[in-house]
Amino acid sequence: MINVDPRRPKGIVWIASYPKSGNTWMRMFLYQLMRIMGGHPREADELNKLDRSSMYESHLFGLFEQVLGKPLPDATRVEVSKARERVHAIVAERVDSVALVKTHNVLGHFGGVPTVNPAVSVGAIYIVRDPRDVVPSLAKHLGSPIEGAIRVLGQSGFSTQGTEESAFEIWGSWSEHVLSWTMTPTEAMLVVRYEDMHTKPTETFTAVVNHLRQSPTPEQIAEAIELSTFDSLRSQEEQYDFRERSPRADRFFVAGKSGGWREKLSDAEAAAIVEAHGPQMRNLGYLD
Repeated sequence: MINVDPRRPKGIVWIASYPKSGNTWMRMFLYQLMRIMGGHPREADELNKLDRSSMYESHLFGLFEQVLGKPLPDATRVEVSKARERVHAIVAERVDSVALVKTHNVLGHFGGVPTVNPAVSVGAIYIVRDPRDVVPSLAKHLGSPIEGAIRVLGQSGFSTQGTEESAFEIWGSWSEHVLSWTMTPTEAMLVVRYEDMHTKPTETFTAVVNHLRQSPTPEQIAEAIELSTFDSLRSQEEQYDFRERSPRADRFFVAGKSGGWREKLSDAEAAAIVEAHGPQMRNLGYLD
C-alpha cells in the first residue's frame, strides 16, 4: 500500500494504469502544465520530451543495468524484479521533492519483491478506462486480433517480455490490475477515469493538480488541457513518431474515444469482456 507522509513529501508519485488507458495523455498534460508554470516556451516534438517531467519505469534500462551490473537481456526475470527496488530508490534519491514515474505494473509482488518500492513511494494517480474500449487499442498495440487482446485482458498474472531497452512488466489481468491499485483507498491515491478526462476535463485535471499539491491558475490548467488533447497528441505523432509506440502497431494514438467499443466489438466480444470483468467494471460505474 502507498501512503504519503506530509512531513516527507519526497519520493515517487506513480502514474499508473493498465496499458492503453490514458497514461500518456495524463503525462502530456503534466508536461504542459509544468512547462507553462515554469514560463518555458513550446518546443518541437514535445511528445518525445515527456521524460523531462515524468519517466517510464520499465524504460529506465540504464539504471537497471547499473544495478544489475549487466545488460537487461542477460538478467533473469527474478534478477530484474529484485533490481526494481533499488532502481526506484535511486530515482527517489535523485530528486529534491517528488518524481513522477509511469508504470503499467500491477501493484503486487514478483519473486518475493514488490513491483513498486513502498519505501520510496509517496502517492499515485491511477487511471482506469472501460475495458471494452481498452481492447481495440490493446489489439493494435499487441499486433493481435480482438480475440487475442480479450484473452490477454483476462489472463491472470500476464507479463510482457523484456527487451534490450525495457524491463519486463507484470500487467496481470485487467481486473487484477484494477483491484490491486484500488482495493485499499488512501489519501495518497487518486483514481481517475479516462472517461472523465473527456467529459469533464477541467474538474478532473484540477483534481490531479490538487493531488500533486500544485497551485497553477485556472488559466494555466485550461491551457495545459488544450495542448494535451488527443487530436494534439495524434498530430504530433504523425509529424514526429513516438518512441514509446509498439513496433507491432503503426500508430500509438488510434482513436481515443469513449464508448467507441460499440462500433469495434461484436456483441459476443463485448459480452465476453463483461463476463470476465463485470465486478470491477460495476465498481467503476461502467455497467450502470
